[in-house]
Amino acid sequence: MNRRSFLTSSSLVIGGLSLSSFVSSAYANETLKNKLVFNAENPLLLNFNENSLGMSQKAKLAIIDALPNAFRYPDDARSALISELGKEFKLSDKHITLGNGSSETIQAAVQFVANKAQKEGKAVQLIVPDPTFNYAELYAEPLGVKIVKVPVDSTMAFDLATMQKKAQEFDGISMVYLCNPNNPTAMLTPTAALTHWIKSAKENVFFIIDEAYAEFVSTPEFTSAIALVAEGYKNLIVARTFSKIYALAGLRVGYGVAVPDVISEVDVFVSIDNTNTAGAVAALASLKDKAYVEYSRKSIDVSRQMVVDALKELDIEYAPSHANFIFHKVKGDVKTYQNRMKDANIMVGREFPPAFGWSRLTLGTPEEMSYFVTTLKAFRAKGWI
Repeated sequence: MNRRSFLTSSSLVIGGLSLSSFVSSAYANETLKNKLVFNAENPLLLNFNENSLGMSQKAKLAIIDALPNAFRYPDDARSALISELGKEFKLSDKHITLGNGSSETIQAAVQFVANKAQKEGKAVQLIVPDPTFNYAELYAEPLGVKIVKVPVDSTMAFDLATMQKKAQEFDGISMVYLCNPNNPTAMLTPTAALTHWIKSAKENVFFIIDEAYAEFVSTPEFTSAIALVAEGYKNLIVARTFSKIYALAGLRVGYGVAVPDVISEVDVFVSIDNTNTAGAVAALASLKDKAYVEYSRKSIDVSRQMVVDALKELDIEYAPSHANFIFHKVKGDVKTYQNRMKDANIMVGREFPPAFGWSRLTLGTPEEMSYFVTTLKAFRAKGWI
């Protein structure tokens, strides 16, 4: 299969799925019922991978109910959330660390490994694919950690073989950051390949697996790396978040899953009381609200298919998406495309070097994506895309 045919194929075949199959749900957002109006003061935000549906109604009620006791410290709410997360993955409380978003979990993991290397008098490096979410790099640089970037291959997949070679050749401790599905490409790293590396890696390699978008994945090719934690592997931590499918980005709640020994080491670098009461109770209610999660996933499935159909019709290359965004090719300068979309009251993602000529598009509600598709086709009529 050549690169073009690979990038214009999608493993997400939704079949007969449509808005009518779930719009009657109790979780239907008002934006699906009313005509949306976008303007310069209220643009369509498709640039930060947020969930336009908004949080679960049960999460909102949980916050309201918790407000009278918000003058108390959040210990009880945090403990309840940790306990529920342990149950969710059939693990113990000691397998869970909470963070101010998953970004704090990533930061604490980087600090843990860097500190370990310093204590042992060893060199340390961070191996990352390129492009990818760059927070691990941002946290590692001030600590003097060497950053090793490994470009994705011609299909935009992670070059695991080269990353593994970089780790094997290094005389010190290697951290490996892998976002799966990856941001900004929304592509998956097959579980079999990743699992083989983690299981066969030497003791001087530690994996930070970022699964911020894992809840959107439906293909059997994917199994969460949390399964390896359950098997007792000590060379990884899995970072998760409530910002994406649960739509709690503004409340900053994330967590990490690892064996208890790793969690205790990582927690040393986590700020005390890092999860506020509102965030904790909202996350707990969201975790229990399975109907909302399913509704959120189906909404994205519909939105994704709408955009994929349009990209195919316009013969625009795109990477197969397993998340709530799509990485697609842009004709000409990406910044010009961004500005034209902004003029049309739509904010789209920036360019992610070294993937020049590509734009990351967040998937909003189906009605929002209908507005985007109409705009995209208008751009084609003008010869802009």
